[in-house]
Amino acid sequence: MTEDSSADLDFSGALQRLREHDPNTAVAKAKEELHSLDSVTLNIAVTGETGAGKSAFINAFRGLNDDDDNSAPTGITETTKVATMYTHPAKSNVRLWDLPGTGMPNFKANKFLKEVQFETYDSFIIISSERFKENDVFLAKEIQKKQKRFYFVRTKIDNDIRSVLKTRRNFDEQQVLCTIREDCQSNVKELGNPKVFLISSYDLGKYDFHDLVDNLESELSEYKRFALVQSVPVCSLAMLEKKKEVLENFIWLAALGSSLGALIPLPLLSLAIDKTVLLTYLVSCHNALGLNEQSLIKLSERVNKPLSQLNSAIKSPIALALVDKMAIRPRTAMTKPVKSLEDLLDARLLVTSFMNATEAFRSTYNVLQGALNEMINDMRQVLQAAGLD
Repeated sequence: MTEDSSADLDFSGALQRLREHDPNTAVAKAKEELHSLDSVTLNIAVTGETGAGKSAFINAFRGLNDDDDNSAPTGITETTKVATMYTHPAKSNVRLWDLPGTGMPNFKANKFLKEVQFETYDSFIIISSERFKENDVFLAKEIQKKQKRFYFVRTKIDNDIRSVLKTRRNFDEQQVLCTIREDCQSNVKELGNPKVFLISSYDLGKYDFHDLVDNLESELSEYKRFALVQSVPVCSLAMLEKKKEVLENFIWLAALGSSLGALIPLPLLSLAIDKTVLLTYLVSCHNALGLNEQSLIKLSERVNKPLSQLNSAIKSPIALALVDKMAIRPRTAMTKPVKSLEDLLDARLLVTSFMNATEAFRSTYNVLQGALNEMINDMRQVLQAAGLD
């Protein structure tokens, strides 16, 4: 099957679902669906023992360092007294909640449960930096009663690896990880032997972070899965491929929303809708892939590589135009003018009006697919330049 015929099939099904009455209704429904992708709220609660690294995990999940503005405060003592919400810096509809630690001396389980407000959260992450204890198991049982999902996360794995490395002559990292995992699971086996995810908040590309995201994603509704995968940092090639798959799944919707203007016989309307919806989708992809300036700065700091080295890996005209369009300061590193995103889209669409909606859909679908592929390839090169390939 050719790319064009695949797009036609996608369009036929989408049009059948969305164009129930008249073209205006179809346009409104397509836009409503697109808006829902960015407005659906995802709430993840993070709880666990005092000092286990809840705040550091929340910061890492949001792509922030512990000393960044709007980061969750970290410390060796409990810093969270009440449930505190932290929104994602680029996806404000993704919210992580830092719940008070369960290991404080004055911790009272019944009072804690009354204050949790289970209905607020889509999922719970229960964190420990050592063994999971009685309060962790108690909380997991209560979450189960409320028919919510929970995930056990063992943090500070990097510290454990370094500690063992110093004391053992014959070091086997996989064996150490296996021992830690088995030890943690022995403490929660009464819950049905749930999986324990091993995480380093300071290097999400290692260990089980990708697996954790897979499991979180599998339990969420379609639009909440989209929000989750968009929000997590691109910390590895595996995470990049996951983002690619999710973003590709919604190309048809963006193409549909941008092409339905061809159904309404008003001059220039189809072109206006093309520009608005295409730009919105491409900006969303650009941010999700970590090609925006803020994400590249964070990546540069984390891997200790010059920002200019990462920027030089970005080659595609679409990605460069998006970087230039959204740069928080003038891009002095560019040696020649960057063609505007609007001009690039005009050139790729080749025409400014279409004879019918199928033609408009096919054209915009292929433009979006090509632009996404270019940005994916650029991010692969960025990861290679960062030493994360």
